[in-house]
Amino acid sequence: MEHQELNGLLAGLAQRDERVVELQSALTACKALGPDNGGRGELAKVRLITGWLEACGVRDLQRLDAPDERVPDGLRPNLVARLPGADSRTLWLFGHTDVVPPGDPAAWTSDPWQVRREGDWLYGRGVEDNQQAIVSMLLLAEELRRQEMTPALSLGLVFMADEESGSDYGLAHVLERSPELFRPEDLYIVPDAGSPRGDLIEVAEKSQLWLKVRTIGVQCHASTPHKGRNAFVAGADMVLACRQGLYAAFPQEDALFKPPCSTFVPSKHDANVPSVNILPGSDVFYLDCRLLPDVPQEAVLAEARRLAAAVAARHGVEITVDVEHAQPASAAPANSPVVRALERAVEQVYGVRARPVGIGGATVAALLRRKGLPAAVWACIQNTCHQPDERASISAARKDAQVFAHILMQRHAHA
Repeated sequence: MEHQELNGLLAGLAQRDERVVELQSALTACKALGPDNGGRGELAKVRLITGWLEACGVRDLQRLDAPDERVPDGLRPNLVARLPGADSRTLWLFGHTDVVPPGDPAAWTSDPWQVRREGDWLYGRGVEDNQQAIVSMLLLAEELRRQEMTPALSLGLVFMADEESGSDYGLAHVLERSPELFRPEDLYIVPDAGSPRGDLIEVAEKSQLWLKVRTIGVQCHASTPHKGRNAFVAGADMVLACRQGLYAAFPQEDALFKPPCSTFVPSKHDANVPSVNILPGSDVFYLDCRLLPDVPQEAVLAEARRLAAAVAARHGVEITVDVEHAQPASAAPANSPVVRALERAVEQVYGVRARPVGIGGATVAALLRRKGLPAAVWACIQNTCHQPDERASISAARKDAQVFAHILMQRHAHA
């Protein structure tokens, strides 16, 4: 009977391509930018998701909102949906509702907020990060209710805010407010990283250290540079010093990760002066460091400050290095039940052997792992997130849902 029900669920999901397009189109049109990215938050998108779940008969819906005065409604919405199974053990799936800004509109082939379809591909901001996960979660819930099916395991769906800006108003808030939702014996999958073949299961993440580097010089007219100290030039020197010095100071490698080394990437740069004819007296840039688990964040900070002192002395300026954001490394056992369940399901649906890996990116799996919950990160994605012409596969969305269905419908395989 269990096998027959699984086949019926898989067959139903296989017919849902047009529903993928409908859901992706509506979700993309909701500009769910958080206030850190100049937006109004995720509430409109969560209302859409809530309506779809209610329409298909999901009744156990819980909102765990975080107050945030920076958005018009004063809250960041977190939605938890649950569908009971024959077993109280729960398969938890996590999707984040916020997206990043599209960047330069000229770099896009079409409007980033309107889905463009080309064959199996959908283009638009958020279609991969993280709407493919959201759509797969919704497809699974809708098909379970359409077939009036009780799965072997219970199903928990978490739609989170604020993932792109640290998750303080998202999963971190949910875990703090309602830790009783999540039990060690449950299975946890975060569909927010993966590979085009679906053959990578992320079980470890590098630590994350964002540094803010501020250079203070002396502003003057650009026609008399000898009267000032150019903070921009000194800051640029500091960029190169960090790039060369930090890679040299921390050369360790770990084959679990790709790339196998720690990375130190100058990224954001604040505006300095409003006019071309002003020599800047202040300059700020940020360094995104992704560190292997055995590289201490304190050591990287100390080395960056040592480099800053040398650069400051060369230019006669002041340079400070402060921590903008820090997150420790995290890992789940490569042989945990959820990883084994994913390996079996991925082979059944995608016909590939999936293997455990580590990544430099940060996902909310780290928050779960710090609570002792062995979360795995998996999806079949192209890794175009945060890029122009971000894209997602229609067939991958429903196949990912089929992978989750395999796990959900086989109670005894996960003990």
